[in-house]
Amino acid sequence: MEQIMDLFESSKGYIVAYGGQLVLAIITLIVGFWVIAKITKGMKKAFQIKQVDVTLQPFLVGLLSYILKILLVISVMSMVGIQMTSFIAILGAAGLAVGMALSGTLQNFAGGVMLLVLKPFKKGDFIEAQGYKGTVQEIQIFSTILNTPDNRVIFIPNGGLSTSSLINYSRESNRRVDFSFGIGYGDDIDKAKGIILDVISQNDKIFETPEPFVAVGELADSSVNITTRVWCKGEDYWGVFFYMNEAVKKAFDKQGVSIPFPQTDVHLFKAE
Repeated sequence: MEQIMDLFESSKGYIVAYGGQLVLAIITLIVGFWVIAKITKGMKKAFQIKQVDVTLQPFLVGLLSYILKILLVISVMSMVGIQMTSFIAILGAAGLAVGMALSGTLQNFAGGVMLLVLKPFKKGDFIEAQGYKGTVQEIQIFSTILNTPDNRVIFIPNGGLSTSSLINYSRESNRRVDFSFGIGYGDDIDKAKGIILDVISQNDKIFETPEPFVAVGELADSSVNITTRVWCKGEDYWGVFFYMNEAVKKAFDKQGVSIPFPQTDVHLFKAE
């Protein structure tokens, strides 16, 4: 009991000397985080009013929040008497070690900056990258979020995304749709081409200019393949794709044009 009392008496001086600073530091920390939250919220509203690119908004808000919180913590530590010169030296050494350990994370951060500067895609674009296809939902500090056509959410690290090839299907407003329709060697080529052109003319989503292209593309092993290329708006791509495949098949069947398929003839011989 006496030891506890002695400890209390010896620490009383420190409590009197630094207690007020500690309380003030805690209050400053709480108020500081509240102010930072208000600043970031106000920044979001300002970006929306100024119509800043929606791709940049979450990245810049997140970056500002991290910087302000680091500065706040350093300020609070100074208030409680921690020598910042020594602390910064220690922080620098620790930062080097952490930087080496988190080199991949830093690469993703740098990749995110490059994506926002070069803008190979933006929110809402449909892209193919790193083996995935999907609509860009958000470019974050370390990763980009895609939503796939079957409603899966994919997180792709920005490091690899910024240094590898990708396909942006939404960059151009118009797209070309390619087909290859096979007919039998005994069928009339001109008749088949006329049927395809007639099917094309019945869909108002297909452009008249550039003019649809229909020509013999290949004399294959069991079929004459007719290459067909049409143009449409990007958002109409899949509608045109499925329409052409179904409509051409039905038109060929109706007008007696055959579509060959692989067949195997089996000959049986009776042993004598």
